[in-house]
Amino acid sequence: MKTKILLLLIVLLAALAVGAVNAQDDGMVPVDESVTGDLEVFSWWTSGGEAAALQALFDSYAASFPNANIVNATVAGGGGSAARPVLQTRLAGGDPPDTWQVHPGWELLGQYVDPEYVVPINDLYEEMGWNDVVPEQLRDMMTRDGNIYLVLAGVHRGNGFWYNKPILDELGVTIGETLSVDEFIAIADQIVAEMPDVAPLCVGDSGIWATAQLFENTLLGVLGPEGYRGLWDGSVSFDSDEVKQAMTVYGQMLDYQNSDHAALSWDQAVDALMEGRCVFNSMGDWAYGEFVAAGMEDNVDFGWVSHPGTAGSFMVVADGFVMANGAPNEAANAGWLSVIGSRPAQEAFNPLKGSICARTDCDRELFGPYHNWSMDSFSADELVASVVHGTAAPADFQQAMNDAVTLFVVDRDVDAFAAALVDAVAASGFTEAGM
Repeated sequence: MKTKILLLLIVLLAALAVGAVNAQDDGMVPVDESVTGDLEVFSWWTSGGEAAALQALFDSYAASFPNANIVNATVAGGGGSAARPVLQTRLAGGDPPDTWQVHPGWELLGQYVDPEYVVPINDLYEEMGWNDVVPEQLRDMMTRDGNIYLVLAGVHRGNGFWYNKPILDELGVTIGETLSVDEFIAIADQIVAEMPDVAPLCVGDSGIWATAQLFENTLLGVLGPEGYRGLWDGSVSFDSDEVKQAMTVYGQMLDYQNSDHAALSWDQAVDALMEGRCVFNSMGDWAYGEFVAAGMEDNVDFGWVSHPGTAGSFMVVADGFVMANGAPNEAANAGWLSVIGSRPAQEAFNPLKGSICARTDCDRELFGPYHNWSMDSFSADELVASVVHGTAAPADFQQAMNDAVTLFVVDRDVDAFAAALVDAVAASGFTEAGM
């Protein structure tokens, strides 16, 4: 099977090389009318900003492979929590889509590479020149035993802290380049005092991962990047004083959340911010895509800063697609991967999605103020991996953390929270196994 896919990649790349002679020097994948049939693309991108960004990839693909037909197999709900069980059932039953959305790290390597649901795409990286433009730190998150398995469409910054700028302007509050926990609490108290009908913090945790991300960002803010990484290599314990302090801070932040948080999805919480029903939201920059879809303007209708305490760190949440082992349409899938890794497709996709290019050669002038701020952070700050989005730890720990967060949101028991996570680390064993 791997030999067959390799041959298909070679044929496709040869066609691309021939087509490149007549293609404009704009980085686009040359037109290939020989690729036909359906291409099933499985993802969980269904919100307004996500759907618009995904359509930009589909449009880029159609421009290069006009005779192939895209089947958009999106599954809505919970930032992938509803989609992954559907996907796992299909893979276990021998019915894979051609390609699907994956996060690098433990999610890719543990859930898809180890059981051989995907195949390596080293030749595509070499022929398309991606090893020269995709940072080594990102490639390492997608590599096992010298083989690379994922093409990234973009890189999100997970530790964003968004705010409704007109409300803060009305309160006379100006957010600086950084924000501390104490500064956030002071502003939140002012909001409570002067605008009692407005919640300081927007949370939508009908999918528990959204408040788990608030906790993850708070861990990073209190522990710093070195201490945060220590949680995943075993050098820092979840029952340490520093982690318990982070849990206490997390509980303090929850005191300011909207009362209907459990009824809202993450994107509905962003809507609430835009509508002025609450003020701040800790979320990855896929939230930016919602602002774009709503016609909001950077630094006018909304603003941003790093989650309190996390300035100088970039929480990596990257999205990509794979080559299925036994893909129904391998040629169309190879074309899909070649397109989403191209510079023009990433320049079309990421301004709508809120992410930045996984490549280092995108034209910064095509991106607005937020994206350029994020690009600067990506190039200068400490890169850390998200556990909530499957990179820092395996799925069993991720689920255990979600369960522990669910209880903590209700009981605020720091000692029980810490004990549950210590037990989850021991049960998973990932600190001994390594990625």
